[in-house]
Amino acid sequence: MGIPLDVLISKDRNAYTMTCAVIKRADQIVATGEDFEIADKGEKVVTESIDQVLSGKVEYQLEE
Repeated sequence: MGIPLDVLISKDRNAYTMTCAVIKRADQIVATGEDFEIADKGEKVVTESIDQVLSGKVEYQLEE
């Protein structure tokens, strides 16, 4: 799987906030050891993070 560019382009989200969410999710994946499972599938952690954030599998909110 690749980065879903059509979904990325069509989102009306703040790019900075979404980028922070993707980075945070990538850190969580590595911290829990899921990165080995992702690597076994031939995927990259950041690509999986982007997919999870864009598809809504992972939700995020901006804390003020």
